[in-house]
Amino acid sequence: MLQKNDLKVDDDVIKNTNRCKKDHSCLSDLTDLCKVEMCIADKIHFIKCMNGHTCNYRITFGYSFVCTCPVRKELYNKYKI
Repeated sequence: MLQKNDLKVDDDVIKNTNRCKKDHSCLSDLTDLCKVEMCIADKIHFIKCMNGHTCNYRITFGYSFVCTCPVRKELYNKYKI
């Protein structure tokens, strides 16, 4: 099973995630991640938010949400989490 210590996110990706209100908590607590329900070409990530917190990287798209967070997208693209 993948552990949080196994996660490697490029420093530039973290620096580009400068609007994160949660201080990149997803890198230390995997339970704080929104669930990716569908991903198109590793670029468009449709998510289901697992908590009621607002996020600067969540965009409403019809009846669902799209995640634009560089860190979250890299975690999904690299590790499918």
